Amino acid sequence: MKFIGIIPARYASTRFPGKPLAQLANKTIIQHVYENTLSVISDVWVATDDTRIYDHVKSFGGNVIMTGKNHQSGTDRCAEAAKELSQNIDFDVIVNIQGDEPFVRSEQIESLKLCFEDKNTEIATLIKKVESDEVLFNPNRPKVVIDDNEYALLFSRSTIPFIRGKENAEWRKHHTFYSHLGMYAYRSEVLQEITKLSTSKLELAESLEQLRWLENGYKIKTATTEFESIGIDTPEDLEAALKYINH
Repeated sequence: MKFIGIIPARYASTRFPGKPLAQLANKTIIQHVYENTLSVISDVWVATDDTRIYDHVKSFGGNVIMTGKNHQSGTDRCAEAAKELSQNIDFDVIVNIQGDEPFVRSEQIESLKLCFEDKNTEIATLIKKVESDEVLFNPNRPKVVIDDNEYALLFSRSTIPFIRGKENAEWRKHHTFYSHLGMYAYRSEVLQEITKLSTSKLELAESLEQLRWLENGYKIKTATTEFESIGIDTPEDLEAALKYINH
């Protein structure tokens, strides 16, 4: 099975314009992401809407492709790039690595790839055991419940499942909860299909695009990672990342 990595990276960002080109230690954020991905997938591409990012990726020897400016999500940008690349490259699965996660680990990408040893896997994503109440009750950290075969049943910003008859502080003693980390992989044909779907009711309610896929019957295989996701959304996050990398 042939894997390709695509890193969607846009310049415009309300909270942090030009984020992919921000310096983190001696490299830009996008170069960190690219090189970490390249350690696991031999064919990696940055998909961008900005010539500054395009030129920078070229400058460090990376593969890069221009995409439209009006995509609503990184998934949509990946789909456009994959469709264009498929004219010249053969691949079965696209791994979507977020362009603002410079600490993405090879083990996380390998876990996603292993999901496709199951022939029923259409989409794969990462989950992590919840280890604090801060994460458990934080609506900015989506939770997921899974079936016995590790397929996602539901994602929610609410804490799921609800533990009846117990105080909140007791919940983690009575159930293993999982948070969702937003890294995905998709079979090539499935990626093209899901980007043509209309916005769904659950997606509108929770503002989680993966609910659209579940509502339309797609199966999302999960892989459990022990490593936390460290994304950079703001200049303050970058400062924290600098402390992390120098720790």
